[in-house]
Amino acid sequence: MNRRVKAAPYLFLTPAIVLFTLFLALPVCYTFYLSMRRVKVSGLGLGKGSRQEIFVGLDNLAAAATDGELWAGWLRVLGYGALVLIVMLGLALLFALLLDSAHVRLARFSRIAIFLPYAVPGVAATLLWGFLYLPSLSPLRALLDVDFLGATTITFSMANVAVWGGVGFNMLVLYTTLRAIPRELYEAARIDGATETQIALRVKIPILVPAIILTTVFSVIATIQVFTEPTTLRPLTNTISSTWSPLMKVYRDAFVTGDLYSAAATSIVIAAVSLVLSFGFLRVVRGRAFGEES
Repeated sequence: MNRRVKAAPYLFLTPAIVLFTLFLALPVCYTFYLSMRRVKVSGLGLGKGSRQEIFVGLDNLAAAATDGELWAGWLRVLGYGALVLIVMLGLALLFALLLDSAHVRLARFSRIAIFLPYAVPGVAATLLWGFLYLPSLSPLRALLDVDFLGATTITFSMANVAVWGGVGFNMLVLYTTLRAIPRELYEAARIDGATETQIALRVKIPILVPAIILTTVFSVIATIQVFTEPTTLRPLTNTISSTWSPLMKVYRDAFVTGDLYSAAATSIVIAAVSLVLSFGFLRVVRGRAFGEES
């Protein structure tokens, strides 16, 4: 009987372990295997045996880590991410606080309206905004006289698409956290003479810190993996290169030039950078929180 009780948790975990192994662990291991190999071409590359797969160790990873195109893509994504994170999370926090206010009207309609863009698929949303950006079709061009697909504005245009689609999800996470806060805390603050703004700044936001950290980490990971917006807008303008973002470079190497081994190495580098940034952010935030508590 004791053995059955001890084995029960592992039995429930088995489906998750199998799925994790098949769809995450094995693909990662295979990608790492590909990153250590390369095709050696002899002669003109014609005939049997002219192309051989050879082991190169960490040479592909070293080349990917020092690739100028990749790091230029990282710089573009860094600027894009700064815009998206600040605006998107700022608006999500503002909307969550407003919807949780005691004096808000049409709260249910507002929640649906803010969340609805998130339900639109990323490709459809980007195409929608892409046609609004086109000079020959856009009513915004006549009003604002701005080339939304120009070299100096394309980053802002893509960030706008990401913000439009991402605010609703992050707002819902923060708003759900706010709804779990006991109402007695607000009543006590009002009895002490606190205004709604003071309650938001001194009661709600401090309680929201864990949820803000969570949404920030998810947003950082999503920003690093930006692919849909630049790829979908690329046919509409010549200001977006095939290596605008790191994942676009992986796609080009794998499916355009056919170099799966370089693409695999670049994927490993992107994954490593994502882990460093995500865990680095968590470490900094946790260190500051620990310092404040001490």
